[in-house]
Amino acid sequence: MQNQNIDIETKLEDDSTLVAFLKGEIDHHTAAKIRSLLDIKIESIHPKLLVLDFTQITFMDSSGIGLVMGRYKLMKYFGGNLKIINPSPQIKKVMSLAGFDRLAVIEKTNKPKRSDYIGKK
Repeated sequence: MQNQNIDIETKLEDDSTLVAFLKGEIDHHTAAKIRSLLDIKIESIHPKLLVLDFTQITFMDSSGIGLVMGRYKLMKYFGGNLKIINPSPQIKKVMSLAGFDRLAVIEKTNKPKRSDYIGKK
């Protein structure tokens, strides 16, 4: 899915982990598109873990907080967990202030890398 502000790729790993590679800006308009795509995937495959890769997110407003919180609640509903990887220091601070560090793992990691999946089928 693409528009001028956001790109998202998803990859199902080992039949139980859904990784979402996000690129661009998360605002009111893009959050709705991300939410729609992720909810369809989560509801259809019921992953045990949803990994949101923020490596290439350059901006996030309060809509991003709602996006993450909603996916956390949906994952809990289906008995799964949420992990957030590679947020910028500013986005990590906002997530911590919102209390996400008490709900989900937020970590810096080198794996998985978005470049491993983009453009590969």
